[in-house]
Amino acid sequence: MNVDEFELERETSAPIDMLEHYFSAHGWAYERNGDEEIVANFQGSWAQYELRAIWRDDDNVLQFLALPDIRVAADKRAQTYETIGLINEQLWLGHFELWQTSGLVLFRHAALLEGEEGGTLTLQQAETLVETAIEECERFYPVFQFVLWADKSPAEAIAAALIETQGEA
Repeated sequence: MNVDEFELERETSAPIDMLEHYFSAHGWAYERNGDEEIVANFQGSWAQYELRAIWRDDDNVLQFLALPDIRVAADKRAQTYETIGLINEQLWLGHFELWQTSGLVLFRHAALLEGEEGGTLTLQQAETLVETAIEECERFYPVFQFVLWADKSPAEAIAAALIETQGEA
């Protein structure tokens, strides 16, 4: 079943159910942990991403995380926090974080989902959640690499990674 067929079949669904259908329609490996959590894997241009959604029924909030497999050593955390601050200024939806205990960089955003019998998620909302997370991770992955591996300052890394090319080579 492709995404268009799925859209005709179901307009809204429980959040984790909709994401399961979305991941399945794209042929991505995923694992579901009850009605509250689903984890999928996606191969991006720069890295393998873990995509994780957690549903909080009490609050009608779906939290969506993308982990781009970036670990930060203790001596690079100050520069990484500065980098995250500069990156987050440019985002409209979601934000990057550095988890202090593990040193993992991740992208996270949440959606408040209202519905008559708890929250529901549309296919369009699922696409927006997933695609935004992947696009932002792909866009900023090189920035983190420049800071962590090329010893560039956060401002230099953003300038170097986000140069828009003109024309075709």
